[in-house]
Amino acid sequence: MRIKLTKNELKKQKDSLKQFERYLPTLAMKKQQLQIVIFDAYKEIEEIRKAQKKAKDSLSSWIAVYASNRLLNDDESIINLVKIKEIKKTHSNVAGVVVPIFSSLEFESLRYDLDIYPLWVDSALEALKNIAKYTAMVKTLEEEIALLETELRITSQRVNLFEKVKIPEAKDNIKKINIYLQDQSTQAVVRGKIAKKKKGGKSYDSEDA
Repeated sequence: MRIKLTKNELKKQKDSLKQFERYLPTLAMKKQQLQIVIFDAYKEIEEIRKAQKKAKDSLSSWIAVYASNRLLNDDESIINLVKIKEIKKTHSNVAGVVVPIFSSLEFESLRYDLDIYPLWVDSALEALKNIAKYTAMVKTLEEEIALLETELRITSQRVNLFEKVKIPEAKDNIKKINIYLQDQSTQAVVRGKIAKKKKGGKSYDSEDA
């Protein structure tokens, strides 16, 4: 893109450079903040999955007992007693991005016949609810990460644009305009001296006449 080699353009380029250099640290800080939050979210998912695995392992013995119980058919599966009613979420602002935050998990109230199910059914249901809660927490964190990673990608592009394109381009334009204006100023001085010299020579010649 060609620029005008004028004083007005020089001012415009200097103002742009100041603006780019003022915004760049803010963008770089935002980029760093997003990276930290995303890293922490992935770490939290890892911890939740460990807790979920532990809950599943504790349930395995009950599942084995349940599987051996021939009195229960598929319709009476304990899993059918756990139905999610609503996933409650709040929202938070992270570096200008509104992200979902897991709040709680509500289940439908289902009645069951204690004469049909084993005595440990309440403990098993509680374990299943915890497992479902962990899944909801992970999904919410994954939603948060997706939003933050999109913003991180945009922010990184802007940082690169400022660092590698806009700031160097503005500095180069300022240099070009300065060189041109200095050359113009030098040429004006030279022309002035030549004109003065010619004027002085003419005056001298007229006096001799």
